Amino acid sequence: MKSAGLSIYGAATRLLAPLAPGLLQRRVDRGKEDPARLNERLGRPVVPRPEGALVWLHGASVGESLSLLPLATGLAARRPDLSFLFTSGTTTSAEMMLRRLPDRSVHQYAPVDTPDAVAGFLDHWKPELGVFVESETWPNLILGAHARGVKLALVSARLSESSLRGWARFSGAARALFGAYDLVMAQDGPSGDRLLKLGARNDGLLNLKMAGEALPVDEGLLSETRALLADRPLFLAASTHPGEDEIILAAFASVQDRSERPLLVIAPRHPVRGAEIAALCQARGFACAQRSRDDAVTPQTEVLIADTLGELGLWFRVARLSLIAGSLVPGIGGHNPLEPARLGCPVLSGRQVDNWRSVYAELDAAGGVTWVEDEAGLAALLSLALDRPEDFADKARAATLLAGGENGALDQACAALCALLEPVG
Repeated sequence: MKSAGLSIYGAATRLLAPLAPGLLQRRVDRGKEDPARLNERLGRPVVPRPEGALVWLHGASVGESLSLLPLATGLAARRPDLSFLFTSGTTTSAEMMLRRLPDRSVHQYAPVDTPDAVAGFLDHWKPELGVFVESETWPNLILGAHARGVKLALVSARLSESSLRGWARFSGAARALFGAYDLVMAQDGPSGDRLLKLGARNDGLLNLKMAGEALPVDEGLLSETRALLADRPLFLAASTHPGEDEIILAAFASVQDRSERPLLVIAPRHPVRGAEIAALCQARGFACAQRSRDDAVTPQTEVLIADTLGELGLWFRVARLSLIAGSLVPGIGGHNPLEPARLGCPVLSGRQVDNWRSVYAELDAAGGVTWVEDEAGLAALLSLALDRPEDFADKARAATLLAGGENGALDQACAALCALLEPVG
């Protein structure tokens, strides 16, 4: 029986549905939606459904979507007949996924959570299995899929204490939603305990953030970049946000005139910020180049703005140090420190890492992360990396060992997901 809260939610979203096209257009105007693909958001897909069994995997944004790729790889190894539908909600995640999609896969934007959009999406794609990652809970989408008999899984699930308190006020709705999942694997024990209180299953632990594969690279471009750098040290600031670039540039200014001629690469989380960061560099007197403009990197270049998608695998392989941004200012929660760790690149991070706290706790316990307290601390670490790069080697090795530690749980998850599917033949 549907709870009163969910009944009200369903009625409200139905009444508000006529506003969805206008709201989406406003997001287009702000660069947050792809104008050519708004039909997907409204549950009107035009891409044909693949033949045979279809597994639908949903992640909200870039990190969540990419974390699902090893899961798809594991499922495909067990069931080569499967096709995959990846959905996400941001333009950046869509661009990244189109570059990384495995065979027999398509990407679509997730529909807005109105009854008609959800119905159009589900009627077209008819997935046999839906896999949600972390904390995505869209009531119409989840309950609509459940009502159609779609097997549902919530993996690498994360639930904070504050979220538990929020859901506890709507306990009936929570039990209906979390009880719709046929498989639930939490990121960690505390999240699993909180989910149990909301009526979810507890089928073991899986942290997909710990189970990813090394980022890919174009080997020709890697050789070319190494030749270009020669013995020049490169420092990487990965996935930066507004307010962080200023801190990073100020710290780098303390070493920019060293005889080693270090090169700073700033890879913004949102590449559209490239011109903004270039202006910031120029205002501070740095000689900079923009990757998206194919600017030449010369011995005089001090800052390279890597405002492109899909190239972090290159920069992590050539960097002497990588600062994982989203961690220097509040309100973001950090980004994935295991991407550099898998490639043997020493990891620096600020303390603002709430979204990755359990991963960072394990890295810290293993001695695999160096904390950045402030601008002066970052400047000191950059100087140390020039004088004694070997001081970071043990930390990099410890992080690399930790980064591959979740593969057994990934295998168990793939086996459990396959068990939810109808048998072949």
